[in-house]
Amino acid sequence: MKKILLSLLLYPFILKAQAPLENGNLQLNAGLGTSGWGIPVYVGLDYGVGNNFTIGAEASYRSYESYGYKSTIIGIQGNGNYHFNEILAIPSKWDFYAGLSLNYYNWSFDNDFAEAVIDDSNFGIGVQIGGRYFFSEKFAINLEGGGGNATSGGKIGITYKF
Repeated sequence: MKKILLSLLLYPFILKAQAPLENGNLQLNAGLGTSGWGIPVYVGLDYGVGNNFTIGAEASYRSYESYGYKSTIIGIQGNGNYHFNEILAIPSKWDFYAGLSLNYYNWSFDNDFAEAVIDDSNFGIGVQIGGRYFFSEKFAINLEGGGGNATSGGKIGITYKF
């Protein structure tokens, strides 16, 4: 009985130990995305800036060939997310969030005759919604969907908390 009572009293502190990211802490995200222009590989960092809020930065790379052209797209983005765990009373192993991002892309292509950089719409604003499942205190798998960013459509990857 004492163990049950102690567990109930410590439950709110145990929730804070995993998700969402605590104020002042970092997490590393990496994985693969989906798009109509190849499969992007991404890596990013998130930083806890307050209760239920994070800001982050991400870089992505993809390359593909189509109709004799080789295209390369390099993207960088900054993002901000709100984490819904507290207001929805979500268990600590889960982290659900949504937010906005500001993106920059460098899209180049070449073939045997010419090389070019596409200048159209290098900047964009994106939205995302996603979630993580922490299978340990430090590691999680993540899944995110959204549009207007370097991995438009979605992405899947891993997260490591520092």
